[in-house]
Amino acid sequence: MRLAWLTDIHLNFLPGRALDRFLSSLRAAGPEVVLLGGDTGEAADLERYLPALAGAVQRPVYFVLGNHDFYGGSIERVRAGAASLAASSPHLHWLSEAGVVELAPDLALVGHDGWADGRCGDYANSEVLLTDYFVIGELSGMDPWSRLRVLNRLGDETAEYFRRVLPAACDAYPLVIVLTHPPPFREACWHQGGISGEDWLPHFVCQAGGEALIEVMRTRPRCRLMVLCGHTHSSGIAYILPNLVAVTGEAEYGKPRIQKLPSEFLPEW
Repeated sequence: MRLAWLTDIHLNFLPGRALDRFLSSLRAAGPEVVLLGGDTGEAADLERYLPALAGAVQRPVYFVLGNHDFYGGSIERVRAGAASLAASSPHLHWLSEAGVVELAPDLALVGHDGWADGRCGDYANSEVLLTDYFVIGELSGMDPWSRLRVLNRLGDETAEYFRRVLPAACDAYPLVIVLTHPPPFREACWHQGGISGEDWLPHFVCQAGGEALIEVMRTRPRCRLMVLCGHTHSSGIAYILPNLVAVTGEAEYGKPRIQKLPSEFLPEW
């Protein structure tokens, strides 16, 4: 099976012809399945970009949403739009509502948008203010501690989803891919070859989601899990448990690319 993993492609940074060239290159790669890890665009243009990607490949596109996908909108409305697009398209599938997806007889896919939940690193002393906190409806106009409660809730949603859905995937398949946007582990929050600092980690790691993944995988040693994430725009591989690895994709604004999957974990793909 030919898998194409994309993350942080930020298509809104591409002029029309560059967008067409990227879609053509994706089609030429001949993927049988596309895994789209969030930050495809912004709230106003997702209804354009997601169908364009699906139309280019005419193959299943399994996607999650990233923080940029909510820019200029609200979490509630963008999620409703994602669900509507998935319901109306034969190729688009929003993983936060899809449950366990079989990609091959020995390979399953589970995914959730995820959200950096403020729990990793030093939120109390961090002076980092992401654009998220000004242009996403549910996060704007808040003091830091009110915002933290919202971030905690969003992280808890991801954790609850993984605890509910992942065990069934691991019990039925020897290999499972989890697709999400923010790194669920400190060790996967790469920045320029190292791990992000304590002031940035609260805004880039979904710690609750990571804790749920570790909890499930510790009780299922016969299943191997590979997490595909992004958000930091820097690449790296983190070996969390003997059967749990997290791969963080690299990205550069205006230069979307197909990410490389680690051959040592999924040699057939």
